Amino acid sequence: MAMRKRMRGALLALALLLTATAVVPLLLLGEAGDDGVGAVAAAPPFNASRVRAVSWRPRVFVYKGFLSDDECDHLVKLGKRKMQRSMVADNKSGKSVMSEVRTSSGMFLDKRQDPVVSRIEKRIAAWTFLPEENAENIQILRYEHGQKYEPHFDYFHDKVNQALGGHRYATVLMYLSTVEKGGETVFPNAEGWENQPKDDTFSECAQKGLAVKPVKGDTVLFFSLHIDGVPDPLSLHGSCPVIEGEKWSAPKWIRIRSYEHPPVSKVTEGCSDNSARCAKWAEAGECEKNPVYMVGAEGLPGNCRKSCGVCDS
Repeated sequence: MAMRKRMRGALLALALLLTATAVVPLLLLGEAGDDGVGAVAAAPPFNASRVRAVSWRPRVFVYKGFLSDDECDHLVKLGKRKMQRSMVADNKSGKSVMSEVRTSSGMFLDKRQDPVVSRIEKRIAAWTFLPEENAENIQILRYEHGQKYEPHFDYFHDKVNQALGGHRYATVLMYLSTVEKGGETVFPNAEGWENQPKDDTFSECAQKGLAVKPVKGDTVLFFSLHIDGVPDPLSLHGSCPVIEGEKWSAPKWIRIRSYEHPPVSKVTEGCSDNSARCAKWAEAGECEKNPVYMVGAEGLPGNCRKSCGVCDS
């Protein structure tokens, strides 16, 4: 009898410990403060049954409920503060330019912006088995009525972007809202896309390839390169025009090498600035924001190495 009582007591203590541990992540976020971060509920723990493969050529997977509604709303709130017209990378120069190919608006979040963003970053790394340091910052995008992104590749054609962590290997596309009609992610080159069942709730654009509907909290993971690192032409994809409602999404691109710590060119002879504006750009933080142009990378000497303080003394 005494042994039974001790066992019951031990089990009760263990239950209380597990209950306390379960709420720690939520309590760590604290009350809403000046940064607007409050008790934002997280999505449930990883569940393999929520992930399904929708294509093997290219490799495309959908995770149902990867983000909680609270997390989606939090990311949208952060994004609304600094929306600007979305850009595309020029195929030759690698510079960001405006194009009618992409008509959304967007902004980037810092990886350690707040506890909510940080835990989403870690969740992405855990699911994809790809290092956090290889990933670019999460981008928040808004597509209003008629806005779209024409089919394109996420891997690069220019040397400038390839120097900063190499090609984009994988894309994690998080849906932050459910779109009433349109806004699907479409893969027009996907093998066997004609066999995907579609009804009249799919837009005309989505009828032209393998399509994934944007549902709040769901996330698409697809790979732009084959396992051997060769670009996959079947990974061509686009965002269909929004017909009804508004689309909020959060893409995150993951490179084949470290994006946070790219190799710096060792060329130091005649180290100088190539522009009179380098000092001002450095003051504005461009050495960290645009390191390939400012500092350079392996095989690509930077334009403002002196102002960025990377010259050998």
